[in-house]
Amino acid sequence: MAVQTRRYTVDEFDRMAQLPENAERRLEYIGGEIVSVVSNSYSSEVAANILIAVGAYVKSQKLGRVTGADGGYQIVNERYIPDVAFISQARQPEPSHEAYNSHSPDLAVEVLSPTDDPRLIRLKIAHYLAAGTVVWLVNTEEKHIEVYTPGQPPKMAYETLDGGAVLPVFSMAVKDIFPD
Repeated sequence: MAVQTRRYTVDEFDRMAQLPENAERRLEYIGGEIVSVVSNSYSSEVAANILIAVGAYVKSQKLGRVTGADGGYQIVNERYIPDVAFISQARQPEPSHEAYNSHSPDLAVEVLSPTDDPRLIRLKIAHYLAAGTVVWLVNTEEKHIEVYTPGQPPKMAYETLDGGAVLPVFSMAVKDIFPD
């Protein structure tokens, strides 16, 4: 017997996300589904390692803003909370105070957790790309990063992760992303 997932409209999601009982929950709206974002300590540490490196680079170069796992974005009429995101100063000169920023990020980092639904991850990647966002999909089991750039085939980073056109000159060793 197949279980059907209830579909919501984006307006229903926005109302639900604003309810006091959801104030402490991290909710995403993906493909008509409401998804509670749950991580684990390992995935959180991986995201923090990327956030620290990207954040330091962006700040030193005065390139824009970096958000962590509480920064939500409106992507193709959906609502996503990437683990790390970068949005350029040129695209958003002032900080956003919206629950879900109406500007899509230039870069979204999604760290895979065991509870992630692969179907929804692929949908998110497609929507990020449609919005012009570069995606780093961090595979914590195989310890590599899949890099998705709009209009280009995906690339795999096993040794060095570079920022491409979004973060010029930025690079970090993949081994430094994953805790020992």
